[in-house]
Amino acid sequence: MKKTIDTILSETLQVLREGGLILYPTDTVWGIGCDATNPEAVAKVYALKQRSDAKALVLLAASLDQVGRYVKEIPDIAIQLVEVNDRPMTLIYPGAIAGKAPAEGEKAVPDRHFIAWNAVAEDGSVGIRIPMMEFCRNVCFKLGRPIVSTSANLSGEPTPTRFAEISQAIKEGVDYVVEPWLEQEATGRSSQILKVGLSGEIEIIRK
Repeated sequence: MKKTIDTILSETLQVLREGGLILYPTDTVWGIGCDATNPEAVAKVYALKQRSDAKALVLLAASLDQVGRYVKEIPDIAIQLVEVNDRPMTLIYPGAIAGKAPAEGEKAVPDRHFIAWNAVAEDGSVGIRIPMMEFCRNVCFKLGRPIVSTSANLSGEPTPTRFAEISQAIKEGVDYVVEPWLEQEATGRSSQILKVGLSGEIEIIRK
């Protein structure tokens, strides 16, 4: 029997709240996700992808209001871009509000008010997208904080655009797989990435 969207949403949220990993379709491609404020969950994403944590992760947020709770300032140019945007767009914001890495021997403690220290770039910036997919926005809204959204592939392998293309290692490495039929809302293309500055600067990272 096909699960309802409410059931899928409820199960997804439970896994995220428990620090687990999800495999889910976004408005672009399939992604691996977790609570972006949980450093241990973020570390599991890097481990599953066999990827260096020196590379920052893209996050999804429900709205600009939610973005504003996790960056020190939203540049005016970012507001303008979001208002006119008609395709998946990730913006790299300066000044993420992030937690601090734990001292050696200490355990990383999640704090819902801070993005996990290991999810942001070395310069303190963070890439966030407001997805053009209701399911993803609802997950972020009901969780009350952003989630990680990194492509569902091992580092160096092709990005899967459809569920059938995802490797078994990834499928078995997560705690929950969102129903594949939801991928009908995905474009199958990676988002454009723009880096924005407080003075209105725009740098195109990926068209």
